[in-house]
Amino acid sequence: MSASPETLVTAAGHLLLPGPGRALALAPGVRARAAAVLLRMALDQAMDAYWTRVTPSMTRVGKHRMLCLEWYAGQDTARRCRTTWSALSAACHYRTCELPPAPTEIRVRLREVSGLLAALGTDGPAVTGPTP
Repeated sequence: MSASPETLVTAAGHLLLPGPGRALALAPGVRARAAAVLLRMALDQAMDAYWTRVTPSMTRVGKHRMLCLEWYAGQDTARRCRTTWSALSAACHYRTCELPPAPTEIRVRLREVSGLLAALGTDGPAVTGPTP
């Protein structure tokens, strides 16, 4: 089963801001962690789609695609991707001695991932080479 990055972001938004009258079976911290997992999946898929359009061989190693993003998508987009991916990765991991992520923190990341999906142009024109 595969969902688009936009679908994953929408699902994360529903976890963070459930509609009125919906039963909340999970605690806010658990919902925030689940939303972080969905957002990181969305960011990974968006980067896979980006690199597939630029050069398909870059999707093989996750570390390389993050390091090389600066030369293709620009410094600001690369910095935002690194920062957001690292923060979401930290929020995804369960540690017994730490509190779960705060829903407000993950809401900020949701807005950032939405912006990165637009910056990476998941359905935009193909990029032909590195930026000078």
